[in-house]
Parts: sequence; structure tokens; C-alpha cells
Amino acid sequence: MTDQAHAKSGTLVLGVGNTILTDEGIGPWVVERLRELNPEAPGVNWMDGGTLSFSIAASVEDAEYLIVVDATELKSEPGTVKVFVDAEMDRILSQHGRSVHEVGLMDLMNMARFAGMMPERRALVGIQPEIIGWGTEPSARVAAAVPEAAQAVADLIKAWTGQDIRVPAAL
Repeated sequence: MTDQAHAKSGTLVLGVGNTILTDEGIGPWVVERLRELNPEAPGVNWMDGGTLSFSIAASVEDAEYLIVVDATELKSEPGTVKVFVDAEMDRILSQHGRSVHEVGLMDLMNMARFAGMMPERRALVGIQPEIIGWGTEPSARVAAAVPEAAQAVADLIKAWTGQDIRVPAAL
């Protein structure tokens, strides 16, 4: 099945991470805060992707637009937020060790690519972790990055769909 034969719709905002490993859980926390503020945003599917599984492949393939929020090794100060769009996202995922979930996320993207069902636009909102260890709360520096990461998601949705999304002031 190719993109032309498969109707795609909406924006999938996918938070990736393990919420019992401190900063590793920042993706799901950002997405959950956005969902709480925008529970009925037309055409937006807020999804906690956890530590990824192939069960979400169909959601990725069905999305017209994909935004992934994840703790990412950026070689920057903890709490730094960077956005990688389209080919930049592909490049960052293909570089070994750049994302905590790089193998699983790259596998999902390759499944969609090989099936001819890649989202029309895609982006990774990466947040530099400080601490990856047992704990159910992010470090202070990473928690402070939540509004910036949420704003990056909102800016992408606005640019791609014209839709305004409310962003949280804090985690």
C-alpha cells in the first residue's frame, strides 16, 4: 500500500520515554500536559508512546503529521530543547546513540518508510536529559524545559495545520 492509496489524517503527537527513570520520562510528561490543556484539539492525537512498541506503528503510518517528544542526547546543557524537522529528524535518528530510543523510533520510522506510509511532515522535539535513574519526577532543569518543548510542539502544529494549541506554563 502506498501513501496515495492510504488516506492519512491528523497530527500524532507522540511522547516517548519511561516515566520511572527521571528525565527519561520527559516526552510523555510534555505530551500529557499538552493533552490536558487541549483535550479536544481537532485532528490532534496525543499519545504516550512509553518506551515504544511496534503496536503504535499503525498510528504513525496513519498520521499526516508526526511530532515526537523525547529525551535526546544533544551534547548540550540539561534542559536544552532542539527541534529536528523532516530530513533533520531522519539524520538525528540514524546517528548512533543520539536518542535514548533511537533503535525503536528508527525501527518505527523505517516500517512506515518501507510501507510507503511515512507521515507527510515529521519532527523530533528533543530535550537534553540530566539524570537517567530511578525516579518518577524529572530533574529541575529538565522540568523547567517543559514550556519550551510544549511551545515547540505548538509552533509545529500551527505551521503545519494553522491550528492554535495552548501550552503549559510549567510541568
